[in-house]
Amino acid sequence: MEEAVNRFPQHVLVIDDSELQRQFTAELCSEMGIEDILQAVDGFDAIAQMKTNPQIQVIVLDLEMPGMDGVQVLHEMARLELNHSVVVASARESVLLNVVESMGRSLGLHLLGVLQKPISHEQLAASLSRFAVQAVQAEQFAAPRALWPQLTEADVQRALREHEFVAYFQPKVNLANGRLKGVEALVRWQHPVHGLLAPGLFVDMIERSHYISDMTLQMLDMSLAYCRQWHDAGLPLSFSFNVSARSLADSKLADEIIARVAASGIEPQYVILEITESAIMTDLSITLGTLARLRLKGFGLSVDDYGTGFSCMLQLSRVPCTELKVDRAFVNGASESLHLRILLESALDIASKLGLGVVAEGVETLQDWQLLRDLGCGEVQGYFVAKPMPGDALLAWWRSNEARLRGLVMATS
Repeated sequence: MEEAVNRFPQHVLVIDDSELQRQFTAELCSEMGIEDILQAVDGFDAIAQMKTNPQIQVIVLDLEMPGMDGVQVLHEMARLELNHSVVVASARESVLLNVVESMGRSLGLHLLGVLQKPISHEQLAASLSRFAVQAVQAEQFAAPRALWPQLTEADVQRALREHEFVAYFQPKVNLANGRLKGVEALVRWQHPVHGLLAPGLFVDMIERSHYISDMTLQMLDMSLAYCRQWHDAGLPLSFSFNVSARSLADSKLADEIIARVAASGIEPQYVILEITESAIMTDLSITLGTLARLRLKGFGLSVDDYGTGFSCMLQLSRVPCTELKVDRAFVNGASESLHLRILLESALDIASKLGLGVVAEGVETLQDWQLLRDLGCGEVQGYFVAKPMPGDALLAWWRSNEARLRGLVMATS
């Protein structure tokens, strides 16, 4: 069961040169039960408060202010490495807001939402509710990079030999009926010294080594074993797992996957390989041959992080894919951003015309769920549904959450 967290932050700084706007936003925050609501009249005041008050968790930032405007505030936050979460609220046109959002993310800031004034209680609540999700995700990487575990290829060799890599699974739910449709397998490293490590701490290093295919095949074996348990328990779930560019360029990979799935007794239709655009472009002839062979055997192929590459639409004509996974960058905040919504609708429309299934990643709020349901998206995954969990916990999670998820379908119909 997930650890209970407050839905909203409890220390918010409202930054706006208009007293009327500051008071209005502060009243909205108060209605949400936020205890400590501070105010700043301009960017200089805001930066000074953020530097001296460690309790501030989130700022609600206007863009048009005299002296130091909101764009300058964001740049100054990045320069000073201030890690407060940000909600931008401005009356300016949506094109400009979209540019500011892209800029903020490129600066590495924690953007919870970019809202067009006049903002509503529902819009602000949806943005602030993402704070709890971001806080949980940030815990894994709270330490400076210099303090991350220093892992070597010798560590990877031992981990493979001692089976220290473990599979966690994040549920994927059908938006039409609330049923559990499948899971994505996500690797974790149960390190004997450093404890359970998230993939961001080690996957890049392993992908640069010669062991990425070995780790991928261990993940496949673990996933197949759990899939067998779920099927025997009456849940005919599929599972997807990520395959790197280096693995796809290994001409023997397809043989290994086909043989291991056949030995498990799981039908290939329940196994989905997630591939990225960069993987498709690496050693193209071998990669496409590997994908073609796997598709001929009945495996599913999913284009992961769809929308993040300039030529991703062209790749759909070259890869025998069965599914698109829409990147979280197009999902988070789409209920409040016209530009994001248009991009999201475009991805769903392309998938529909090509006869592909769609999974939307990064669904973190009820507003995300509702919008995707309204737009006809097939499946969703994200913290609003469930965090990744060990395979042994999945059946118990589903028994505890089946009614909630099916109730959401009824409530949002």
